[in-house]
Amino acid sequence: MPDDAALILPRTTVRAKHAASLIVLRIANAEPHMLMGMRGAKHRFMPNRLVFPGGRVDRADLTAPSAAPLSTATERALGKKANPRLVHGLAAAAARELREETGLSLGTPPRLDVLHYLARAVTPPGSPIRFNARFLVVEERHVSGELGGDGELDGLRFYGMAEALALELALPTRRVLERLQTWLTMSDSERNAETRTPVLLRDRGWIME
Repeated sequence: MPDDAALILPRTTVRAKHAASLIVLRIANAEPHMLMGMRGAKHRFMPNRLVFPGGRVDRADLTAPSAAPLSTATERALGKKANPRLVHGLAAAAARELREETGLSLGTPPRLDVLHYLARAVTPPGSPIRFNARFLVVEERHVSGELGGDGELDGLRFYGMAEALALELALPTRRVLERLQTWLTMSDSERNAETRTPVLLRDRGWIME
């Protein structure tokens, strides 16, 4: 009779889809504030969780027009784990998702040169829905429009860092906010001189790639 272990079929690993999230950053009273909203209960991925605007890369994003290309530093950082076409698509997706989910815009077509790369996070292999997500940052002064969006995110507003970290956040969101705190202590020259970029795999903390 076969061993019970032989009857257990291996789980198929779901391929992580490329995605981009955009952190709109406001500094008020010397404290960073980030635009965030709550995903509804009906969402399959991270329901009832406070998140940044973002979503998966669509095919159209790969060739979407832009008013200005990514900066050399951001392009180089994104390009560590993406080809040039995907690099552009990630930035375009971040701009598109910002407009769709919040009503705010980087312009039409969007300016991509105002985006900064922060980090990458990959959903663990055992998850039924997986994303290979890049987190980008833009200062609020580069964004225009009236806050609203398509209703995908509830309660959209700017959260102070201390307020956000005191909430029950999904672990990747908390880790990204902690990484943002570190990033904000760096000068522009220090950020541009970085040759390795942070990635979160499972929850081993940040590793550099």
